[in-house]
Amino acid sequence: MSKNEETKASKGVAGGLEGIVAAETALSRVDGAAGRLIIAGRDLPDLAETLSFEGVTAALWSTAGTPCSAEEARNALGRARVEAFDLVPALLEAGKGLTITEALRIGLSLLQDSHATEAHVRLVASMPVFVAALARAAEGKAPVAPDATSPHAEDYLHMLHGEDPAADAVDAMDKYLVTVSDHGMNASTFTARVVASTAAEQVSSVLAALCALKGPLHGGAPGPVLDMLDDIGSPDNIEPWLREAVMAGDRLMGFGHRVYRVRDPRADVLGSAIKSLKGVEERTAFAREVEATAKAVLKGLKPHRPLDTNVEFYTALLLEALAIPRDAFTPTFAVGRVAGWTAHIMEQEAIGRLIRPSARYVGKLPDDLEVA
Repeated sequence: MSKNEETKASKGVAGGLEGIVAAETALSRVDGAAGRLIIAGRDLPDLAETLSFEGVTAALWSTAGTPCSAEEARNALGRARVEAFDLVPALLEAGKGLTITEALRIGLSLLQDSHATEAHVRLVASMPVFVAALARAAEGKAPVAPDATSPHAEDYLHMLHGEDPAADAVDAMDKYLVTVSDHGMNASTFTARVVASTAAEQVSSVLAALCALKGPLHGGAPGPVLDMLDDIGSPDNIEPWLREAVMAGDRLMGFGHRVYRVRDPRADVLGSAIKSLKGVEERTAFAREVEATAKAVLKGLKPHRPLDTNVEFYTALLLEALAIPRDAFTPTFAVGRVAGWTAHIMEQEAIGRLIRPSARYVGKLPDDLEVA
């Protein structure tokens, strides 16, 4: 905690709401001290090995009070992806000249609040359809229609690249989506819950969450990890580059986390997933050397700060290996996180109480009032 945060805490104000319990949830638990993430009652490594994205989505929805099986989720999402594709022409027209994330906001805005297909299904299903179409449009390519019979991760890769993805790529993408599906009361999830507490519809709540995710302090780090690796360039430049950056006060992208004081468990899951991908061995080996050296440099130069590998480091490597455009990294994160967003919205709606915190006024007072 910074000195400014300590001062605020002593006055009953938590900077960044640090340590404040804003809700009770059965969806996920982040143990920063132990480096442990529990989603829907199960540890992340077990979840990633045993459940597909449809499976974890069904588990989250069921935990939030909307019972659903993995098979039901797969069938419903497949049909809804096809429905969402009907909106792609309007999305591409309205999104001309915008980044993928900027245009994705428009895509979500095209979804009606009232529809025969339930909102949580439409939101999770629409995300990969919109992101894939926008990514291809940025490269001057026509959109690829979804296949309702394909698994979610496989269909996303097919819509992105226009060809059937390899089995190892599908498995890696599926594990990525599972890994980022939920993560406690992060900024975008809290935003979704605040909007949901006003009794706004789910589409508005997810759109607000996406806007929070767009901020570089929350969802913008994977791309800069690759920029760092590119700047380092070669093995003999790893330690000099890292040492110079740390001594200059620069942040090493992919290291350190607001909550975790040890290694981010998501980094281990994604690091393992990369091992199964073919053709990226040299890049992965270089990155692992950068990781090991960075941790040693940070320990030597910042011994009192617990800075370990976070999810962004291996997210960058995995998405690059899957040929996801860098501009689509944050939107691809949303393809997975929307499962958690929709579940948190359901949970908040069931509470039925407006989130309305207080603020300590520190401005000027009229002459006839005294500061309490």
